[in-house]
Amino acid sequence: MENLANKKVLILGGSTGLGLATAKAAAAEGALVTIVSKNQKRLDDAAKQLPPGTTAFAIDLSDEKAIQSFFDTFGNFDHLVYTAGENLSLSVIKDMDLAASRRYFDIRYWGAVAAVKFGAPYINPGGSVTLTSGIAAVKPTISWSIGSSICAAMEGFTRVMALELAPVRVNIVSPGLVRSNLWDSMNATEREQLFDTFAQALPVRWVAAPEDIAPTYLYLMKQAYSTGQKVTVDGGALLI
Repeated sequence: MENLANKKVLILGGSTGLGLATAKAAAAEGALVTIVSKNQKRLDDAAKQLPPGTTAFAIDLSDEKAIQSFFDTFGNFDHLVYTAGENLSLSVIKDMDLAASRRYFDIRYWGAVAAVKFGAPYINPGGSVTLTSGIAAVKPTISWSIGSSICAAMEGFTRVMALELAPVRVNIVSPGLVRSNLWDSMNATEREQLFDTFAQALPVRWVAAPEDIAPTYLYLMKQAYSTGQKVTVDGGALLI
């Protein structure tokens, strides 16, 4: 297993949720962490939770030119992690706003594609890319057609990139339900009811926080013999 000490780890979507938790975990192992997000306030708040020497950049990850410009000036690095995403608005197909639904792909899918396209040439030998999907790719749920589509697209993209970018390793993390800011658009009472109901159904009997998923991203950075793989971390959700 590779040591992350002094490795340059770049996390796009690193100001909250899975990205911030991964940034903290990588920094704790001695990595030189850079986080990227569109929201400057969130970046500032995140930077206060990370060690001195952490760098942060405000970049619109739905803007291809902005992503290209960032990588052209950032320089070489070792590991790229993409966790960026915003709250999804769930709806059944008859109520779907197609224009709004297309925009969800801009950050969650096309942003990742652009990051890999423009970032890959700068990844040092032995480096990796770790992307993010979710169990919605294979576990159908009513109203989750867009979320499921994005997750499935990310997994297919990962497998192709593992071949195209070799020997750079490309893998993907597939979480189940996570207590993250992506659920903040819900009423607080309804959100807790969701978590409680889901926890009772899961074999592990609890719902993960971002910190519980972050070690999976570190594992895929450090496991030098893994590429083109999906690692599911769902508390057993796919079993129920």
